Amino acid sequence: MPMLDPLAAITDAFTSFLFGKVETTRLPVRTSTGQAQAVYMPTAAPGLGDSGVIIGREVYSGKGYIYDPFQLYGQQLPAPHWLVLGESGNGKSALEKTYVLRQLRFRDRQVVVLDAQGEDGVGEWNLIAKALGITPIRLDPMAALDGGIKLNPLDPAITTTGQLALLRTIIEVAMGRGLDERSGFALKVAHAYVHETVTDRQPILTDIVDRLRHPMADSAESMNVELEDVRAWGLDVALVLDRLVDGDLRGMFDGPTTAGIDLDAPLIVFDLSHIDRNSIAMPILMAIVGVWLEHTWIRPDRKKRIFLVEEAWHIINSPFVAQLFQRLLKFGRRLGLSFVAVVHHLSDVVDGAAAKEAAAILKMASTRTIYAQKADEARATGRVLGLPRWAVEIIPTLTPGIAVWDVNGNVQVVKHLITESERPLVYTDRAMTEASDDDGTDRYDEPRVSLDKQLADDAVA
Repeated sequence: MPMLDPLAAITDAFTSFLFGKVETTRLPVRTSTGQAQAVYMPTAAPGLGDSGVIIGREVYSGKGYIYDPFQLYGQQLPAPHWLVLGESGNGKSALEKTYVLRQLRFRDRQVVVLDAQGEDGVGEWNLIAKALGITPIRLDPMAALDGGIKLNPLDPAITTTGQLALLRTIIEVAMGRGLDERSGFALKVAHAYVHETVTDRQPILTDIVDRLRHPMADSAESMNVELEDVRAWGLDVALVLDRLVDGDLRGMFDGPTTAGIDLDAPLIVFDLSHIDRNSIAMPILMAIVGVWLEHTWIRPDRKKRIFLVEEAWHIINSPFVAQLFQRLLKFGRRLGLSFVAVVHHLSDVVDGAAAKEAAAILKMASTRTIYAQKADEARATGRVLGLPRWAVEIIPTLTPGIAVWDVNGNVQVVKHLITESERPLVYTDRAMTEASDDDGTDRYDEPRVSLDKQLADDAVA
């Protein structure tokens, strides 16, 4: 310690005598930021609680990340719906599958999956369905002709209002435009006649097509128009519906609903992998399945239901289908329905023909999970979803299995964890084949230890 100047020592002593002892002056310390960080206590944003299913681990704090829309609804979540975004090969599929498997641990859960991807003649969810003893509902035009699965848009389980709304949606999706008043009237009177007269069996689409081609005289008289006018108004409608009866989509919807479809099973998988994903058939199919489920599956029985849709841009990018699902989301929220939409890019939906409807559906998704995206896509996603700047900046740097989670403004970076028992069900042969180049599923650096006990301990009902 350096010697003080004698005059300075006398001054310090006199000051201490008058005012008391002065505080010792600390000499500055030179160090690195890596060493200085130990001076500060570690901090982390609060989690979502400990009730629900474990997703994985928060990257920055190391804490377990637990999420459940049903537990959070009404407290931290204004709506239980969820949007999952990200480019292929970053872990979206693994997250969806493990989330469903973990939700099914609870006895009051039920899940419907629209499985639009597959390989070797089966959908991606085939292994999980098989492990749970579930037979997927495989919609295939060719198989339907040989006694395969049929879903009847005129099933008596669907209300007459729902049937008419579904018929309009099918026609509008196929035509790419809304029905005009005259065509809508022709469809309405044909449907009303079939509903009133066909009572000894399930009405089918062929009945509607026949009545559109051959309208009854009283339908024309009620509007004080010529019968030929009513026939002309319904011609385009009949041609569109004829595609479901005799065209490339025949077999799936032109007969009574197949008996034996178990709507009480914990998992219901609609295998759409045999349908061309780029054809008009996919949005038509999703519209039919969506309305059919709304009227036959969603019931006020206090069950918590999850409706997971892969390739959801088929729904959100069509104005007519999006309107149906928008109503389903609003209606289902009162009955405990959580809608999970999985898409690759937000631009797939917000720049499409149904931008208005897409924005409304996105607004209802209070949970958003974003996997790695390119920088420009990440910036666009951040603007639309209102993500903080730091989250937008790290999205392009995320590695497979890690995602940004935004749960109604609570933003975390989460690493998804997979158990040993889940691994063979989550990683299909197709996924493992792609893992070496762009899937990344075999590059998770998490040790392959069993997390079953951890899941049982942390997933509190």
